[in-house]
Amino acid sequence: MKNRLNIIFNDGKEKIGKAKTIDELQNLKAHFLGKHGAITDILKSIPLLEVSERAEIGRLCNKLKKSISDMIESQKEKIYLKESAIPENFDFTVPGILPPSGALHPITQMCYDLNDIFRSMGFEIFEESDITSELYAFDNLNFPPNHPARESMDTYWLEPRDASGHSKLCLRPHLTGASVRYMQTHEPPYRFVYPGRVYRNESTDARHERAFFQYEALIVDSSFAFSSGKILIKSILSKVFGRDVSVRMRTGFFPFVEPGFEIDMNCLVCGGKGCSVCKHVGWIEIMPGGTPHPNVLRAARLDPDKFTGFYVNIGLDRLVMMRYGVDDVRLFHSADLRFLKQFS
Repeated sequence: MKNRLNIIFNDGKEKIGKAKTIDELQNLKAHFLGKHGAITDILKSIPLLEVSERAEIGRLCNKLKKSISDMIESQKEKIYLKESAIPENFDFTVPGILPPSGALHPITQMCYDLNDIFRSMGFEIFEESDITSELYAFDNLNFPPNHPARESMDTYWLEPRDASGHSKLCLRPHLTGASVRYMQTHEPPYRFVYPGRVYRNESTDARHERAFFQYEALIVDSSFAFSSGKILIKSILSKVFGRDVSVRMRTGFFPFVEPGFEIDMNCLVCGGKGCSVCKHVGWIEIMPGGTPHPNVLRAARLDPDKFTGFYVNIGLDRLVMMRYGVDDVRLFHSADLRFLKQFS
């Protein structure tokens, strides 16, 4: 038995020393130390030996296992060193040069900033899939059957197009449908936000993109003063820009709110003097808002006589334009590193 152990040792020393790759070493490890390896077989046969031989053979087997393991690890280090891309004469004492570091995309950074702001005010963050249905994108939001937003000129519908309701799928044209989805699966009162990308089949220009980002917020409670909504908006914008921002609310119609408002902020690109971004009026629309329509609350299985609230849909891309004074939203979606490196 001792002679057999010596043969295994010499065989292992020779084969391990000639191994050129890690895969070869793995195979040798299995051959000698594996479940059905040569040394394992001897260990299994120890009970068949004379009682006087068992202790010594067991000790020699364990010693051989350690020797084989050490040889494998030593050869592995040699292989790693040979495969290293570092030249042998490389001077490790020379100070290194830091590789160029990346940074968050400015739209992503704005989203994270808003998340922090809303969390500090007790809001929950909610997200849903980019694919939604006619039921959640339009039906639950009080859009009439003939509303132009339902047509393919605005919405990217998926096949089959002859379906309806929950079975008719599309790329979400807005985030608002997520509000009903959230309310149907949670208990009131609600304070939550839901950021994400939306998709519209429209022409692009300095202020519009086909795929862009929105950031919506909704409060629903049994008692919520409408005036608190404007305070909420001004609080958000002041934290985003680090200073007070002038805001105005104009009456506007949106099927999912009643009453509804167009909410504008003073254009920070031109300081209110007028530019191409604000169409030379000094104000730029950044969000619609208002009180959730009774039909939307009913779709969420809430009693509109008991609940009210306030909703805003923040145009995230335009907010980023205001933060950095950029007059063309397409630059943020261009993936042009010459432009994006400015925000590193």
